[in-house]
Amino acid sequence: MTNQSLSIYKKFVKIPTCLFVILSISLPIFASTGTKEFGGEHGWSNLQKTTGLTTGKGRFGWECLQLATKTPGSSAEIADLLLTFDSEFTRDETGHYEILSNKLGHTTKALKGDGAAISKGKHSGGLSVKGKDESLFGGGKKLAGSFTFDFYLNPAVVDNGQQILYWRTSMNVDRNSGYQKIEAAISGNRIVWEFSNIFYGYTDSKGKNTVRLEGYSTLIPEKWARHTLSFNQETGMIEYLVDGKTEAIQFLTITKHEGSAVCAPVFGEDASLSICPDFSGKIDNFRITRSPYEKTYDGSLYATGNEQYRLGGGSFVSEPILISNAASLDELDALMNVPAQTEIRLYVRAGDDCYGWTENFPIWHEVLPGEKISGVSGQYFQVKADLLPDGAGMKSPSITRLTIKYTEQNEPLPPLAVHAEPGNGSVTVSWSYSIDDTAGGYYVYYGNRPGEYLGRTAIQGPSPIRAGNTSSLTITGLENGVIYYFAVSSYSRIDGRINGTLSKEVYARPSARLN
Repeated sequence: MTNQSLSIYKKFVKIPTCLFVILSISLPIFASTGTKEFGGEHGWSNLQKTTGLTTGKGRFGWECLQLATKTPGSSAEIADLLLTFDSEFTRDETGHYEILSNKLGHTTKALKGDGAAISKGKHSGGLSVKGKDESLFGGGKKLAGSFTFDFYLNPAVVDNGQQILYWRTSMNVDRNSGYQKIEAAISGNRIVWEFSNIFYGYTDSKGKNTVRLEGYSTLIPEKWARHTLSFNQETGMIEYLVDGKTEAIQFLTITKHEGSAVCAPVFGEDASLSICPDFSGKIDNFRITRSPYEKTYDGSLYATGNEQYRLGGGSFVSEPILISNAASLDELDALMNVPAQTEIRLYVRAGDDCYGWTENFPIWHEVLPGEKISGVSGQYFQVKADLLPDGAGMKSPSITRLTIKYTEQNEPLPPLAVHAEPGNGSVTVSWSYSIDDTAGGYYVYYGNRPGEYLGRTAIQGPSPIRAGNTSSLTITGLENGVIYYFAVSSYSRIDGRINGTLSKEVYARPSARLN
């Protein structure tokens, strides 16, 4: 081969190599995969509710969920907060809460265990706790699900206005900010419970989102009594009991009757929970659980005979997990132990707004571990499991870990070049098309301050304006002499709800002298 032929040959083989590199760079990556885990080495703190379950030792020494025994008095739920007050050093036995301040005293004159707490009078300050992220009061605008407050109280005096429990925070819903409050206080020699703006969609007879429950049993100084406030997410029933007997009951549903859509509780921003901040007397065994109260007398809620486990089994529902817009669930893997004749049934569901979810909406899809899942997509995912014993009620299945695998669409890249040309009461914004093949159109943002695109005066509408799949937009109805700032983003052609990051910012000042 001559030198000239060799040179031609080298040029020939370089062409497809360069093309390969160019094609590789421009090839769009439409989606990425990810996983979320429940249980495993981090435990089962991310559950919305459990029924008939307790924790045990699973695979690799990790915590597992298994059926609770049907023995009356056994723990059939996972505690969210537990203060036993058995020692002078008060701590949350669950590890979900941090003690911020404790001005309660300690006494051995207890009803349960080795000790109780004593509040030394009005304005004494009580006990203040701060919840971690996984706790009921940990903040983050979360669906609370079922819950129960349970404690033993022995008042020294019975004065109106004494507070047993107090929690107040803020909540942002549909861009509107409001307050939330939970309070248990003494009024008319009784404990009155009040929930303000907690139950989403609920209104009382005065059109307010206020739930008030008042017992009929009077408090007696120097006498112990058990007080229980329970909400059942499945039925919408909220119930106040004293010594296990119902004192007040309501249904927090759209119709205020059983059988209609439940007004789910939503807890807002992180705020401390105060226990006995303004009370004179003793308190013992204060507990919060993420499940409704279950009466255990007469064995009515348990299987009959010598069964170790309830034949109806138990279940749990995870908290809704935020992924991203247009994510799709691909697979559910489970690390579990299923003895002969027992069974674990797994369910998943998804949607874009979890705050309107009910027990049966969106619908649950039963899935098998390791199998491909299709048709389940949205911004939030949720998992449910039913654990069923054998026919004799002597064997329990267990779950150590659940892992969901999902695919989410990537955000398209913004335009690289953006320009703004002022006119008379208008600005023409132009841009280069995004190099990202997943871009299906563009949003134009505008406003009067750098980085704040809150404009509302344009004839084309408030910021951002959906421009469609074009490379320029003339925004009219602007004020001459006022400076405006602009940025452009790309939205996905695969799913228009997916909006990418903003481009560089440009600005322009309309003027009457410009045509």
